[in-house]
Amino acid sequence: MAWVETERAELVRTLREADPLAPTLCEGWDVRRLLAHLVLREHAPWKIAADAVRRPKPGQEVHLGAEAAAAGTPEGYAALVDRFAAGPARFSPYRLDAANLVEYVIHHEDIRRGDGMAAPRELPAGQQQALWKQLGLMARMGYRTSPVGVELALPGSGRRRVKNGASSVLVSGDVVDLALHSMGRRSAANVSIEGGGEAVRMFRQWATR
Repeated sequence: MAWVETERAELVRTLREADPLAPTLCEGWDVRRLLAHLVLREHAPWKIAADAVRRPKPGQEVHLGAEAAAAGTPEGYAALVDRFAAGPARFSPYRLDAANLVEYVIHHEDIRRGDGMAAPRELPAGQQQALWKQLGLMARMGYRTSPVGVELALPGSGRRRVKNGASSVLVSGDVVDLALHSMGRRSAANVSIEGGGEAVRMFRQWATR
């Protein structure tokens, strides 16, 4: 079984046990709305694009809101979880593992850490390596506006430069926390930041925006 299938199964288990109205790390989204995003992403991505064009405030997306509202009953929520559990539509570009592992891990943590209480998960070593391998592109996107260069460090797996700069910082931590930090969940990510004093100051200031 591919690691993306393992992660989806774990995410489905968490979704079934979660309170649909519980907060997540995604501003304006409760668990039910995040689930609606996962389903639309894999079955109707044009609806997500249509919402994005309108630039709504988080939690006020039209298509996403309609999908979440349809899951407003326990039965409706369970049906939406089942739809996600079944996997991407046959011709969806998201049937590719590389498009999903980082996404699933991050959104899984969005749910688990939404109330700030969940302890970090320890992923199997193989899944950690697969996540580390796939993180590069998304991390480059996540740090593209950083005022300094950024290098990621995963203990036991080396380093990866994801943003060039005249000065730089080293962000170290567990691969899940590196993924969260890279993709904007910085207050929930347990990482260490090292570098020159001014570079660290500039980076921390940027990261809190």
